[in-house]
Amino acid sequence: MINRSNILIIGSSRGIGRETAKILCGQGHNLVCVSRNEKALESLKRECGRLFPGKPVSVHALDVSDVADGSCNLRSIIEKEFKRIDILLYNAGLLINKKFSEFSSTGMMDIFRVNFFSAAAVIQELIPLMGGERTSHIVNIGSMGGFQGSPKFPGLSFYSASKAALASLSECLAVELDELNIRVNCLALGSAQTEMLEEAFPGYQSPLSAADMAEFVSHFMVHGHKYFNGKVLPVAVSTP
Repeated sequence: MINRSNILIIGSSRGIGRETAKILCGQGHNLVCVSRNEKALESLKRECGRLFPGKPVSVHALDVSDVADGSCNLRSIIEKEFKRIDILLYNAGLLINKKFSEFSSTGMMDIFRVNFFSAAAVIQELIPLMGGERTSHIVNIGSMGGFQGSPKFPGLSFYSASKAALASLSECLAVELDELNIRVNCLALGSAQTEMLEEAFPGYQSPLSAADMAEFVSHFMVHGHKYFNGKVLPVAVSTP
């Protein structure tokens, strides 16, 4: 029998996040999904309700940048759903494909705000709801672009750098939060056929679908903390 976990997914309106939510809902876990796109979240809620009757998914539309700048109290929102969080997936991401020399300071900060600073703010705010007598697992979704020694691509300098920062943060938090019984890992994903990939590499066809990658991500969320802590794990068939 699967132990039912309280799971929060940040970035769940499309692609891998959406497919991961559907898998976990089908397994009977208690699920809260967060994204900026309210319409897509409501669509996800209806789809899960149709596929898995009696296993409701709670959704909240908000911008993680508002958590980073302090204008949104995420903890108060989540506490209305859960008294504790067993698994947190940070899957929110922003990719702007542009030459390094053409980036504005605003564009640089936008990428780091979503991919790094907001992840840190979300984790910091939710720590009181995790760990204790039962192990909690934080899974940050990184990228092979931010994995040291991996192939790099023109136009993705700031995206890759922000994901590298997220990977390093994951390693550091695993040490700091270990005494609280919170495990932290980062999955450096390679390509999967998502909207984000299509925007960055028009015409490229990945060997993996979003649903394929979600199968691995969902399993790792539930079981990965038993085997890993503070690891940045490459999950890639191709890059892209």
